[in-house]
Amino acid sequence: MNLLPQIMQGLQALNYPFAATEKTLAELIERYLLLIDKWNKVHNLTAIRHPQDMLYQHVMDSLAVLPYIDGPQVIDVGSGAGLPGIPIALARPDWQVTLVESNQKKAAFMQQVKIELALQNINVAAKRVEEISAPKKVNIIITRAFSELGEFIALTRRWATKENTGCRWIAMKANCSEEELKQIHEPFEIEKVVTLTVPGLDAARQLIIIKTTDLED
Repeated sequence: MNLLPQIMQGLQALNYPFAATEKTLAELIERYLLLIDKWNKVHNLTAIRHPQDMLYQHVMDSLAVLPYIDGPQVIDVGSGAGLPGIPIALARPDWQVTLVESNQKKAAFMQQVKIELALQNINVAAKRVEEISAPKKVNIIITRAFSELGEFIALTRRWATKENTGCRWIAMKANCSEEELKQIHEPFEIEKVVTLTVPGLDAARQLIIIKTTDLED
């Protein structure tokens, strides 16, 4: 199965200054997709069964967030099969990405991806998010199809410290309702809602970008 032409086309459409060359990145993405396909037959990592569909619905969907986030410390909460964290780590080897996943089979899969793709910039945390000790400095806390906004913030709000005043909480959504947006309260606020264009995917995608307001000492 040769996915490289479609991957290259998708990367070019994103028009992002990747830290790796597009050819190198495309080859890594192809290997990652084939690993998902292999493990999916036994461990049911994703309901999407075909690597071509995974490319657009998972990988390109994940990479489309890159213009709106900044490293070098990124935490992916509820990473599942490594989404969006592994595509982000592949595209930005200069960033450190922590993948938080309590499901042991999914965490084992991500550990295998780390080994087979020789990814030095990811750390797999096979724990519940409540049990994670975050780095002192965090730039981005991101989640994809993990929970509603209120729960996402409740589980990670302890990372809102004076040291992390520049941190952003990023929720990837298909379509976030006004009711869900109202779940965000001080010391958090919605900074921006971004409509994403994902190469090869004709579906609504949004980024909900959240920041902290003034924090007490």
